[in-house]
Amino acid sequence: MLTRKIKLWDINAHITCRLCNGYLIDATTVTECLHTFCRSCLVKYLEENNTCPTCRIVIHQSHPLHHDRTMQDIVYKLVPGLQEAEMKKQREFYHKLGMEVPGDIKGETCSTKQHLDSHRNGETKADENINKETSEEKQEEDNDYHRSDEQVSICLECNSSKLRGLKRKWIRCSAQATVLHLKKFIAKKLNLSSFNELDILCNEEILGKDHTLKFVVVTRWRFKKAPLLLHYRPKMDLL
Repeated sequence: MLTRKIKLWDINAHITCRLCNGYLIDATTVTECLHTFCRSCLVKYLEENNTCPTCRIVIHQSHPLHHDRTMQDIVYKLVPGLQEAEMKKQREFYHKLGMEVPGDIKGETCSTKQHLDSHRNGETKADENINKETSEEKQEEDNDYHRSDEQVSICLECNSSKLRGLKRKWIRCSAQATVLHLKKFIAKKLNLSSFNELDILCNEEILGKDHTLKFVVVTRWRFKKAPLLLHYRPKMDLL
């Protein structure tokens, strides 16, 4: 079979962000048109705009942004040293602020270092050891229940006379949790037949079910003090 080498610059247009012109970091895709950007670049852009930076199609709040892990994996594999450099930047950022480095950044750094060391030392059982360690790390993460993730403090207030308030409205959970997770949590606490009966709002705006709490904080609560104030109500409940 014939193979042809492709130079990196020939595909740069497909793996770079149109907003910063750098390689994609935390690749995020607009659902309506499938154009992809760095997540931080896109979130900052959407603070003052509601259209795709490339094609200008309107981005609806009901169609959340998609965290494109597949694209990000491709970028990291194509660009040598990019992932290690990004992990280093993130660690330095957290150290500068005096904050604990999230577990996912620690995990990726440790895994990458072990992989490089095994190649340098010529260990014959490198792949076997890495697979075993990865399995153990994954098991630890599963048992951790996301406690090592970046955390968000939330206040859940009832915004309707048709529902009762929560006994414990103050909660703290992973920044990677979504609005859908909150809907399921509230529905369980209130013994509702379906979480689909609920809307969750921030600043009187209904949130998309796939929005992560980190995305909500950055786009709707950036310059406000914790906790993040969210309201819940029955769907189509016109207050």
